[in-house]
Amino acid sequence: MKKNMKRMILFLGFIICISSLQAQTRVVYGKITAYNQYPLQNIQVKTKKSKATVKSDSLGMFSIVANEEDRLIIKTKAFKTVYQKVDADTDTLYINLVFIDTKSNREIATGYGYINSQDLNYAINNLEQENNEFCNYTNIFELLVGRFPGVVVRPTATGGAVYIRGGTSVNMSNEALYVVDGGVTTNIEYIHPCDVRSINVLKDASASIYGSRGSNGVVVIETKMGKE
Repeated sequence: MKKNMKRMILFLGFIICISSLQAQTRVVYGKITAYNQYPLQNIQVKTKKSKATVKSDSLGMFSIVANEEDRLIIKTKAFKTVYQKVDADTDTLYINLVFIDTKSNREIATGYGYINSQDLNYAINNLEQENNEFCNYTNIFELLVGRFPGVVVRPTATGGAVYIRGGTSVNMSNEALYVVDGGVTTNIEYIHPCDVRSINVLKDASASIYGSRGSNGVVVIETKMGKE
């Protein structure tokens, strides 16, 4: 009787262990593009923790087994490296790689079969605005949180409100000040990450040029349209 009980306990422990391991891994699907429209093939995707490695197919698609709280590493010649966090909600990823335009990189990108020469030449000459690492973010708030540690976004009726660690305003609201293309605005939800030329977060002394309005920190955005 005691032996049977021990066996049952060991069996249950084994089942719990296997279930726990399964719960900690997930299959992540993704698509890799350049200039937000051209699929990239033969691009290597690695996971930092589970050590899995795959390559994108002719449509830029891939699937990989990753641990929760893992990181995908998309590193290849001629393009900027992308590190993508995997969390409990990660299911499908759309990753736009930024091409580093040099003569040798053009030869590498086409020679390794990542993209054909006709598409690459057209993209370089006509789609500069799409060769943008900001395009890897789905909205402006995700971009801010992803690039600036300490930035917090809270949901609002207009999309979100940005709070910067270190804001010291005595006013009721501690929301940051938004400056877009040189003008102050109350809402940045409408700005698509692909349209951003530069973005910065100012706080403390660097925000003092905006006076008391900048005491909660300042989000400074320059869009591509603002330079036209």
